[in-house]
Amino acid sequence: MTPTPIRVAVIGTGAIGQDLIGKVHRSPVLECALVAGRNPGSAGLRFAADLGYPTSADGIGAILAAPRPFDVVFDATNALDHAEHWRLLAPFDTLLIDLTPSELGRMVVPTVTGTDSPTTRDVSLISCGGQASIPVAHALANRFDVAYLEVVSTVASTIAGRATRLNLDEYVATTQHALTAFSGVADTKAILNISPAAPPAAFRTALHAVVPHADATEVRALVEEAAGRVRAFAPGYRVTSCAVDGELVAVGLEVTATGDVLPPYAGNLDIIDSAAIMVAEQHAARLDAAREVCR
Repeated sequence: MTPTPIRVAVIGTGAIGQDLIGKVHRSPVLECALVAGRNPGSAGLRFAADLGYPTSADGIGAILAAPRPFDVVFDATNALDHAEHWRLLAPFDTLLIDLTPSELGRMVVPTVTGTDSPTTRDVSLISCGGQASIPVAHALANRFDVAYLEVVSTVASTIAGRATRLNLDEYVATTQHALTAFSGVADTKAILNISPAAPPAAFRTALHAVVPHADATEVRALVEEAAGRVRAFAPGYRVTSCAVDGELVAVGLEVTATGDVLPPYAGNLDIIDSAAIMVAEQHAARLDAAREVCR
């Protein structure tokens, strides 16, 4: 049975926020009750208003002033603001889904952690590069004794907004921390390239690993299996290459945006937004089950 819709709010009206609004609009169990930003003339607020959703330019103040708490708040602002948003929302019974690289809250990668009830009300989706690479890194590390992991992601300049550029250091640190946390590999590196290429470059992530005694056939099978699980919620995710040369493993990954809002090359936003929607919809199912128990 379809769970009863839950009330959600989106804070942040850049490209990532707009795509979130579009994905919420298509969800049968998420009801967009507010979109909040800080620029009254932003394209994101206009987009939300055109869909018939309440909007505000009061930012987090609008979230706090709502007549009753939201079930879920998506934070699509920046890492520095997220820390303050969590502090302000902590007293409420609200699941805060963090799409910034703040390194706060419980880290979630849907195909690795699942989307079971979080131990905290602050869920971190790490980064776009983390969502793209960690499923593969985790699969390799579960089977082999991986000595080194390096992840290099490339995003188009035209889709890398102000918050992304402000948070470059946080992006690198959070992605690198998550790689170690989910793989157990101590020696990791994360890099983000912002490409000015024209036409805009597709979102790509290259994973390089040092894997003693790597078996090429087994590596390719593990990578494809991990990718298949990601495609269940992010259909534009695919493996473009998988090469094994002795103990060196190189995997190429690409994500194409498949929604109605983003251009195809904005797969970096599509994959993290898709993960956020999956977490929120699973939360809706848990709340619905809890209500049934209480009846």
